Amino acid sequence: MKATIEAAHARKLKVTGHLCSVGFREAAALGIDDLEHGLVVDTEFFSGKKPDVCPSARAAVAEETKLDVTGAEIQGMIRDLVAHHVALTSTLPVFEQLVPGRPAPQARVLDSMSADARNDYLSTRVRLSATPDSPWPAMFVKEMQFEREFVKAGGLLLAGLDPTGIGGVLAGFGDQREVELLVEAGFTPLEAIHIATANGAQFLGESERIGSIAKGKQADLIVINGDPSKNIADIEKVQIVFKDGIGYDPQKLTDSARGLVGLR
Repeated sequence: MKATIEAAHARKLKVTGHLCSVGFREAAALGIDDLEHGLVVDTEFFSGKKPDVCPSARAAVAEETKLDVTGAEIQGMIRDLVAHHVALTSTLPVFEQLVPGRPAPQARVLDSMSADARNDYLSTRVRLSATPDSPWPAMFVKEMQFEREFVKAGGLLLAGLDPTGIGGVLAGFGDQREVELLVEAGFTPLEAIHIATANGAQFLGESERIGSIAKGKQADLIVINGDPSKNIADIEKVQIVFKDGIGYDPQKLTDSARGLVGLR
């Protein structure tokens, strides 16, 4: 990891990663720029941690649920990340899938999947809902709390997702869900929108070109029928998508992907 970071930085590139055997503070000391997924994947507090070995995700998460986000250990780690200017990418939709009792997947998401991908996802979801003593409900809440604490300490939080997990997070739809979940986590709608737009541009060093609406900036925009600054669910009511100066019908875009996700 050290060699990767040094080579990237020599070329003025940034490094982010979903870590496993390397803890967050160790990665920060090595110079990493961003960490994917948040507290859920940080194994530095796992009692059975061994060098260069990824512990069982379930075992590590089960221990993390016992940690106090406001306690000395996690607060110290947050301060260390902020001091090293390490950003975090929130991917709440990935973990929402693992929590029994969360809202059912939307029809538009299921319709975009191939038949095999949809069946695999739904069967896994049913199996997870019947899993006793799952650590994920508590961990999902703790991850939300961790992200609030990170921002409160001055950390740069980014918004993303990951088309893995159990297969129910799709690009586009998942990005909208991420913003909604940031609001559920305790951020205001405007804060959540800022995290998903301006913060990403800031991290990439592209704030002068993208990330907000201003004269001279790249005009890739969406037109929404509603006011997501007051009701974040309105973020799904997209009427037009402008890309490179061309307006697109979002329903036609969605229809063009029907049944394809999982095939390619």
